[in-house]
Amino acid sequence: MKTPRSGLQKKYDTNTLMVMLLPGVLLIVIYSYVPMFGLLMAFQDYIPALGIFGSRWVGLRNFKTLFSMLEFVRALRNTVFIAGCKIVLGIVIPVVFALLLNEVRRRSLQRGIQTLIYLPHFISWILLAGILRDMLSPSVGIINTILVKLGSEPVFFLGANKTFPFVIIFTDIWKEFGYGTIIYLAALTGIDPTLYEVAYVDGANRWKQLVHITMPGIAPMIVLMTTLSMGNIFNAGFDQIFNLYAPVVYETGDILDTLLYRLGLISMQFSVSTAAGMMKSVVSMILILASYRIAHKTTGYRVL
Repeated sequence: MKTPRSGLQKKYDTNTLMVMLLPGVLLIVIYSYVPMFGLLMAFQDYIPALGIFGSRWVGLRNFKTLFSMLEFVRALRNTVFIAGCKIVLGIVIPVVFALLLNEVRRRSLQRGIQTLIYLPHFISWILLAGILRDMLSPSVGIINTILVKLGSEPVFFLGANKTFPFVIIFTDIWKEFGYGTIIYLAALTGIDPTLYEVAYVDGANRWKQLVHITMPGIAPMIVLMTTLSMGNIFNAGFDQIFNLYAPVVYETGDILDTLLYRLGLISMQFSVSTAAGMMKSVVSMILILASYRIAHKTTGYRVL
């Protein structure tokens, strides 16, 4: 017979858990909260030799300079377009593929396909960028080789402003849709099977079962994933674009993160780049808070 644990034992267990949590908390404080002190540069004419305490305060001048830059307006437009397409397609394609995969009756085949589409998620963009450059090369790439054999002209996918953003969107969806598919497959398993049996007895075909049972069953998950994606509207994928873009496609491929990289680390405009990063973070935070609010209202989702 088990004896109830004493209050001392419970306190000991709590202290142990707190000690285990301490390294993670320290890492967050050191790498996430302490660097926020550098946001003061957004309101200064920052000079590295003088430091934050010695640099002159200029108020909102850096923000005015930022919004007067044509490069910033262009990067903002490109970011919203690319990130918006990624968010929309990142919801639609995994949902459709999960519905199709759910119709596969052979479990071994279903698991094989699921594993196959999930694998690209683990490939880093550094490695994948090299593969894509070879595949999309206008001279030796396999895609253009096929196009030439079909009688078409070769396309410079990564060097043309018209095609570059769509290559970015398509390759990102191809890489990540397998992860989203698993989420929706998990949601499909939560639907009561007896609902399908009752619908079949009542004469409902597969399409009617999809419309009246399956889609309402996963609708809360779709709403949740959509609202939680709102905070990523200014995150178009720095690692992907940085490894694939070139100055020739800045017009349609330059995003906020790549612009901040060039302003801060190459042009040494620390104050302006900090102002841009702060603006991006504040707007993203507002969107994230709004998305959690909407998710709680519509699906009852809570962080804690």
